[in-house]
Amino acid sequence: MLWILAILGLILLTVLLWRAFGPTLLGRTDNTPRTVGPDDDPEFLWRIKRDLSKERPADPKRTDPQNESGEA
Repeated sequence: MLWILAILGLILLTVLLWRAFGPTLLGRTDNTPRTVGPDDDPEFLWRIKRDLSKERPADPKRTDPQNESGEA
């Protein structure tokens, strides 16, 4: 009878310790990944900027500081 109580006590102690310290020792509390919005993702913003610069041709009228009248 004493063996059965000792085994049950050991199982109970193991379960309680696992509940108290188990998941946090691994550095996470749940399995759901953190969702990052596009405006918070630096890689996404970098790709958008890169794609926009590829699509937009260089406009000499806009980049030439000497040409203030806008004529070519």
